[in-house]
Amino acid sequence: MYQLLSGIFGKRQAWTMGMLFDRLKTLLLTGPAGMKTLLAAALVVAQILGVMFFDLGMKPSGQTLDMDKFTLAWSDEFNGAQIDPSVWDGHYVYGDKAEIRNGGYWHRSMAFIRDGSLVIQAKYLDEGAGGKGPGYYSYGIDTRGRYEQRYGYFEVRCIFPAAQGLWSAFWMLNDQTYNADGSGTDGTEVDVFESTFYKDDWWGASNALVSGIVFDGYGPESKGATIGKYRIGGADPYKEFHTYGVEWSPQEYIFYIDGVETGRTSYGGVSQNPEWLILSIEVSGKDGIANGDNHGTGYIEKNTRWPAEFIVDYVRAYQYKDLPGSG
Repeated sequence: MYQLLSGIFGKRQAWTMGMLFDRLKTLLLTGPAGMKTLLAAALVVAQILGVMFFDLGMKPSGQTLDMDKFTLAWSDEFNGAQIDPSVWDGHYVYGDKAEIRNGGYWHRSMAFIRDGSLVIQAKYLDEGAGGKGPGYYSYGIDTRGRYEQRYGYFEVRCIFPAAQGLWSAFWMLNDQTYNADGSGTDGTEVDVFESTFYKDDWWGASNALVSGIVFDGYGPESKGATIGKYRIGGADPYKEFHTYGVEWSPQEYIFYIDGVETGRTSYGGVSQNPEWLILSIEVSGKDGIANGDNHGTGYIEKNTRWPAEFIVDYVRAYQYKDLPGSG
């Protein structure tokens, strides 16, 4: 079914509809007979149609996060005067040099601490920065070599940047992710969230995100899975804080919005090695040129408000209390 759906709708929509069809099948085959099951099935059908015709996200409907099984192992509350260099550095960007990243450039001047939060900005710089010319600039930072962890629960509390043509992200990675060996057990990119839907703000559908995984590098052998597009309920995520997290166990990854499960996967095998944390804004495009909607983010030229800001209140990493060898 997935191959058929992806040929019609694209991979992300196909994966989302596939999950919903599985949910519908489970309800009809194992749910108790009666009106309650029929109503639940009707709601799933409505979600399938919403994804099919309008690319609407699903509502988180899984388990509630159980924090009693975790203990806090590490956090950055961003209460200092500047980004702590003992914890964070540029993600493959070093010193004052700018580097091309998709449709823009990354430079350290685009990230700073303000009012107890990390702020990563994105904006067009006519004069360029870090040895590069005019273009859209943003930044990504990581804890590589400073803080890395295997298994546990990882959470960020943040506000998304209110701009199309770009996306913010909280994700994890290690060097083994680049090994094209047919497995994600040595290393997997874990995308806790990517905020790619501000382009749909005009019709009230921007409050959504995608989560997923990538392994076997980023070339022809790269593999991955998305757990779908999910709606963020309550306050506007481009104006107010929400929490986004992933529980990483030896068996699977479970993703959460505001403490409610969105989906889970173990595709390719779960990473068994420590990974570092990454916070970033990336501009859609290629080779430093913002060239349209090739990441599904909309056209950056249509933005009227700059800079766009990814505001992070905290990042926290928790270990399992009863899992030897985690951390």
